[in-house]
Amino acid sequence: MTASTPVVPRGIASPSKFIIGPGLLAQLPDVVKDFGTNAIIICDPFILPHVERESLPALAKAGLKGSVEKFNGECCDSEIKRLSALAKERGANVVVGVGGGKTLDTSKAVSHALKHPLVLYPTIASSDAPCIALAVVYTDEGAFSHYLHLPQNPSAVMADTSVIAGAPARFFSAGIGDALATYFEAQACYDSDGTNLLGKKPSRTGLGMARLCYDILRDNVDSAMDAISRNVVTDAVTTTVEATIYLSGVGSESGGLAAAHAIHDGMTVVEDIHHAQHGEKVIFGLMCQFVLANTPRETVDEVVRIALRAGLPLTLQQLGLKKFVPAEWRKVAELACSPDDTMGNMPMKITPDDVYNAIVTANVMGERHMAAAGKAVPKLD
Repeated sequence: MTASTPVVPRGIASPSKFIIGPGLLAQLPDVVKDFGTNAIIICDPFILPHVERESLPALAKAGLKGSVEKFNGECCDSEIKRLSALAKERGANVVVGVGGGKTLDTSKAVSHALKHPLVLYPTIASSDAPCIALAVVYTDEGAFSHYLHLPQNPSAVMADTSVIAGAPARFFSAGIGDALATYFEAQACYDSDGTNLLGKKPSRTGLGMARLCYDILRDNVDSAMDAISRNVVTDAVTTTVEATIYLSGVGSESGGLAAAHAIHDGMTVVEDIHHAQHGEKVIFGLMCQFVLANTPRETVDEVVRIALRAGLPLTLQQLGLKKFVPAEWRKVAELACSPDDTMGNMPMKITPDDVYNAIVTANVMGERHMAAAGKAVPKLD
């Protein structure tokens, strides 16, 4: 009897709970009580007074302990160790992260170090990262250090729409940009029988959630952006946040990534566009994926409509690029095709030359769409 090659199974992952609605700070005990009795709450400075005023009294009233600690601004080893030591000193048995991406990633790392349950409360909806079992760790100086792959997703994610709607609209738009790519990347990964972020084959459930994410964005973007422009919460805003944080998170982790995120990862070496939001770069990566796959025009036009309504950039100029240096972008293309990235989940073989050509073409396509929308951008040198 000969040994057979093990079959790679399909896999799905998600937070244990996802809670969405307004005014959730005072409802923190309702979630914490299911995971622990003593919470250390790691906070962005701007929301710390609100946590002290609303969450701590609510925890005490529920017979739970809680303490707040300000996040010092960088998700780095020294900050993770500092907060882990404080959590031990205070006898915490559940970690709560309240803030933006680096605060939440630090909270993930502290939870992982202590092996405690984790509750995340994102204050912006700029990406689907709160739901994913991954943290990005930097050096003390802010340079990229490494990815921390976690054994499980957060215990709970609480999306407070009143806080998210009060943030600058650019963050909300960036979340739409990140989520727009979810379905098209998951479909590519499923078609190629590729590998999702769990290291497993993509699941039909992940693909279905990715598709629902896209359908929600398509149907709600107009009303949601109207409301966000005035920092108010409507059903369209709530539904869109559910798509950009939860459905996109589960859809990308369980469905898989492909060219759009691989090209985003390559673009991180271009200094001019470092300030651009993750989702702003991902939407350009998606336009490149459309070029690589020769996606039907009707599909591209509909995605462009959504992107424009969300105020997303479609060109490198809008991302901040001052001059197009071919050698720099050939480096981007090479990095995007790294075996360690997700380009291999495309249904066809993609070379660095293919990616470079797609980048050039996608930028011209973006210029055309911006001009047609009456928002012409200057040509790149």
